[in-house]
Amino acid sequence: MTRETRGHGPAIDGEDAESAGTDGFTVGRAAALVGISVRTLHHWDDVGLVRPSGRTWAGYRVYSTEDVTRIHRVLVYKELGFSLAEIGRVLDDPATDAREHLRRQRSLLVERITRLQAMVRAVDRVTEAADSGMRLTPEEQVEIFGSHWKPTWTEEAANRWGESAQWAQYLERAADRTPQDWKRMAAEADALNTDLAAAKRTGVAPGTDEANTLAERHRASISQHFDCTRAMQVCILRMHAGDPRFAEYYDTLEPGLAVWLRDVIFASAAAHGVDPDSATWE
Repeated sequence: MTRETRGHGPAIDGEDAESAGTDGFTVGRAAALVGISVRTLHHWDDVGLVRPSGRTWAGYRVYSTEDVTRIHRVLVYKELGFSLAEIGRVLDDPATDAREHLRRQRSLLVERITRLQAMVRAVDRVTEAADSGMRLTPEEQVEIFGSHWKPTWTEEAANRWGESAQWAQYLERAADRTPQDWKRMAAEADALNTDLAAAKRTGVAPGTDEANTLAERHRASISQHFDCTRAMQVCILRMHAGDPRFAEYYDTLEPGLAVWLRDVIFASAAAHGVDPDSATWE
């Protein structure tokens, strides 16, 4: 039995039927078409993200072809990591038409595919490196990086950052390095730490040219492993500030060095337009 809808398409007596007619779909049918749950569509309706164009006489949702198209667009943006609020703003932007949405989504998808492909290549390269014996053993790590080094730190970093693009970069670059490369990098890191301690000891103030030069050397040392922006550098120092191991290591080189280094990095970032209080991983 059907009656006129109050919106779009003919009405039906139940929301769980397969179709609301040739001009619309019930919530169950629309959900099945795009591969999501009915509950999800209910939620998107409640928050105003995807509202059905019509209702049956009994108040059941009826989705038009255009509604289903919008659902597909929501799913693409969601897959790209957008929040529902962000997706709503993007889709409802009056300056962006349907064709522009397709171009934007295609561009974002290509970027994500490129990042994922890079991560796959990195994993392949690390596998090849492991097979050829190029990776350092725990004993070699301690020998090269010093007795303070803990081989478990690499595993800890993998657990924390393993799905990031920066970790993929780290793996790809690490796969090409020989023990001699690691020894060179460790020597450079020791030299930087020596200069940082000397600068703190002699009263070099954060924000001065000498301190900013040291901040850039510090960022360059990180960038050997992955491309590190000033905002990322701030985030790393902010994270280290909450790790007592960081303070313990630097303060053994020079009392107060950990806090001084944080202040140096923050001042250098601020001089380049990065707010240390609101910097994000980008």
